[in-house]
Amino acid sequence: MAGIKPGDIVARRSYGGDIFFKVKAITVTDKGEQTAILRGLDVRLLADAPLDDLELRPAEQVLRYRHNEIQKYSGRFRRILQRRELERDLLFRGERSEKTEEDEQNFFEIPGKVLHIDGDEEYLEKCLHAYKQLNLPAQGYHISEDKQKDQVTELLKKHTPNILILTGHDGFIKEKGDFTSLDSYRNSKHFAAAVRAARALRPSHDDLVIIAGACQSHYEVLIEAGATFASSPQRVLIHAYDPVFIAERIAFTSIEKLLTPREIIKDTVTGIEGIGGVEICGRLRLSYPVSPY
Repeated sequence: MAGIKPGDIVARRSYGGDIFFKVKAITVTDKGEQTAILRGLDVRLLADAPLDDLELRPAEQVLRYRHNEIQKYSGRFRRILQRRELERDLLFRGERSEKTEEDEQNFFEIPGKVLHIDGDEEYLEKCLHAYKQLNLPAQGYHISEDKQKDQVTELLKKHTPNILILTGHDGFIKEKGDFTSLDSYRNSKHFAAAVRAARALRPSHDDLVIIAGACQSHYEVLIEAGATFASSPQRVLIHAYDPVFIAERIAFTSIEKLLTPREIIKDTVTGIEGIGGVEICGRLRLSYPVSPY
């Protein structure tokens, strides 16, 4: 469609217009056809589409779309905080029932710490805002998918996190047609290389939890490379916040509790079609006493 330019919000007619995208760039194919490079507004998908398949979305529709997203996930964040408070109460009343009320007030929680490396700057800002809402300590860096492997080692040394997130955008290239080949994915090979670089420094899942991938990523390769959790078993789209919800569940679960993948994944938007992983202990530790200073 004439008039579409980078920065516009559009939908694809051929897919029913159900997902909103921002136009990242306009390219010209070998046949001289104009194609838009698209990134999802709320899913971690990088795609391309002919201009004549795209429809501009008016400003009021985009505002309503964003407002609905905010409302939906504000409720989810509240439920997460409520769950966390309940689990904290059970922790003190159960395994630590011998403590007095004064003891309990002298304990404080140290949750897992996140290093989030994201190929999408806007998504990174959304996730950093979500971490603040969830009181989850996190450092974030915007690094393109193909450069993540070159910088992850130094960032791990600098921040020494318990949880590493390597994400951005990905997508299965339909024209390639082979789900088993890395060449059929836009960025899976870059995520896998970054995971391997991180594992060369921090080999154990018990030392560093790695959450890797984006929409339709090559799940099997990422797990083989050393990811603790990865997308996407069924090559489906994943939501921008899915890595955040996985990190939060692990970061605020006691280190004494072994979490199954199903327990962790149920907190995501996408579910088991979009995310898979291995069992892992939580990263929350209790510390004593509280300093008066």
